[in-house]
Amino acid sequence: MVQRTSERYMAEMENKNINNVELGENVIIYDFVNLYGCKIGNNTKIGTFVEIQKNAYIGNNCKISSHSFICEGVYIDDNVFVGHNVTFINDKYPRSTNEDGVLQSEADWKVEETVVKKGASIGSSATILSGVTIGENAIVGAGAVVTMDVPANSIVAGVPAKVIRQPEISKVV
Repeated sequence: MVQRTSERYMAEMENKNINNVELGENVIIYDFVNLYGCKIGNNTKIGTFVEIQKNAYIGNNCKISSHSFICEGVYIDDNVFVGHNVTFINDKYPRSTNEDGVLQSEADWKVEETVVKKGASIGSSATILSGVTIGENAIVGAGAVVTMDVPANSIVAGVPAKVIRQPEISKVV
């Protein structure tokens, strides 16, 4: 974990809620974020009004745009772009209460992991349901609802997201 104690850094942190976060080198974090119990790799940029929950991982050289929500159980590999207002979901059957009518706790449900592989790009306002893998260099169109795995090097769009193109070559250089 990077430890910074300068007065300038403390002043910069005034508009950020960052607790128990492992930060890589050269991470840029804009104001009004909520980060806790997560890990963020080197050279990654976190936009304004982003929340990243515990046990989420963001790789190196990623860009997480403003208003995005990355919940527990999400693993984002290196060189991934996440557009504005992207939402990840980690529970296929969310409920507010358990069978006894009591508010659910962590004991009442299971986190379903989601993986975004190296070089993928997720368009603004996409929703990524739990338990899916977005393949290497894949592109998710803006507003898509991803309910199934996305093949590497493909482009998906729509509600629900469907493959609309599978380019022969689509590598991040």
